[in-house]
Amino acid sequence: MKTMDGNQAAAYASYAFTEVAGIYPITPSSPMAEYVDEWASKGMKNIFDVPVKLVEMQSEAGAAGTVHGSLQAGALTTTYTASQGLLLKIPNMYKIAGELLPGVIHVSARSLSVQALSIFGDHQDIYATRQTGFTMMASGSVQEVMDMATVAHLTAIKSRVPVLHFFDGFRTSHEIQKIELMDYDVCKKLVDYDAIQAFRDRALNPEHPVTRGTAQNDDIYFQAREAQNKFYDAVPDIAAYYMEEISKETGRDYKPFKYRGAADATRVIIAMGSICPAAEETVDYLVEKGEKVGLLTVHLYRPFSEKYFFNVLPKTVEKIAVLERTKEPGAPGEPLLLDVKGLFYGKANAPVIVGGRYGLSSKDTTPAQIKAALDNLKLDNPKTNFTVGIVDDVTFTSLEVGERLVVSDPSTKACLFYGLGADGTVGANKNSIKIIGDKTDLYAQGYFAYDSKKSGGVTRSHLRFGKNPIKSTYLVSSPMFVACSVPAYLNQYDMTSGLKEGGKFLLNCVWDKEEALQR
Repeated sequence: MKTMDGNQAAAYASYAFTEVAGIYPITPSSPMAEYVDEWASKGMKNIFDVPVKLVEMQSEAGAAGTVHGSLQAGALTTTYTASQGLLLKIPNMYKIAGELLPGVIHVSARSLSVQALSIFGDHQDIYATRQTGFTMMASGSVQEVMDMATVAHLTAIKSRVPVLHFFDGFRTSHEIQKIELMDYDVCKKLVDYDAIQAFRDRALNPEHPVTRGTAQNDDIYFQAREAQNKFYDAVPDIAAYYMEEISKETGRDYKPFKYRGAADATRVIIAMGSICPAAEETVDYLVEKGEKVGLLTVHLYRPFSEKYFFNVLPKTVEKIAVLERTKEPGAPGEPLLLDVKGLFYGKANAPVIVGGRYGLSSKDTTPAQIKAALDNLKLDNPKTNFTVGIVDDVTFTSLEVGERLVVSDPSTKACLFYGLGADGTVGANKNSIKIIGDKTDLYAQGYFAYDSKKSGGVTRSHLRFGKNPIKSTYLVSSPMFVACSVPAYLNQYDMTSGLKEGGKFLLNCVWDKEEALQR
């Protein structure tokens, strides 16, 4: 096992299948390309026994053009991006999908610049590409990133449909976890070499010229567009096949849609991304209390498969809340909500389906907020188009959130460190959690909250470690240890409010004991 963040996990899995990487840096996806560049420069080999060729372009649009051209030339090509960078790739994404080229884009999903820019994570960028024709796959944890990135490449190669694999910016891309690496020998065993050879045979080559990129008129364009249907119809089964194969190899369960909760659940939430591990913890806690609730995790978002959706959803469901990390102004609902409603349209005894927004720009999403969404479903007329995690005193969309809910493994130890941007606190804690993960038999998790400034801002390092895998994809609220390296924070922040009974507070200061207590 190895301790790493989500970006490194995506880079490691993608490196196995990549011959050419067309890149351009953008937060928070830049480390993926940096890892690939570092490994290639050291001569690390992919499953084809050659290092990756890296091409850094002048812009995100240039990187997208490089990916398109490289795929046309018969090289398996990958790129890494987010936010406005992904939007600049959309014109080429239409071409790549329309020409059935098996490229893969790994996205650490990030907010778009609307009323303001934000470097932090949500799903606004990936939803903006859902009509391009790319297969879309979601991961919710660092381990899932490693596994689903592998599935993404295998599926693209076999199906010929390009794949966009996404995970939450910062919350997953920069979260450090102790995970199992994907064995490159497994990748070699599962990849479809016949499909790769067929892809190479279709490559542009002056020895056997073909005409591509033509203009089609009304006599043929429509027919050619519909001729792709069979490729898209095959994607869910191909993706499900590789998820099953990865499940066999790793012992971790993957399906296009994965259900967890009571077998006879009446209230279910549907979501994708980093909220899902936290929702699993919350659902498990509530089921133990006797509540009939469940969670449906989306791993394959496009194509949105009716077959695999209804394969796992309990038939007892009466009410559904679809939670989305995006906002689509002017629409009757966010995209996933409309997809779910579409599946139930015209069906007898369809459940009540409502939708809500959470976690924009990496706003922390807690078990108490997830419970609030489930409690909303207890109402005869549940609120829809709601928000959770904020107080909306303008349009009154927000749900009331109850007291702090502790659903994490009680054996897991949690620590919280306050620091000042560029003072070394974050770096020291990254090293500490990696040492704990790599040098002990404990599972470890590190997440580091800070603002967009290069230095001088408040930093909070959230560390957890324990004997069981850690699913708590939210900030530490009940630490057993709190440390502060900036004495001025004593008058600004209530740093000990959630400290567990018997917990310890460490203040790094120049004062003696008596003076410190007085302050």
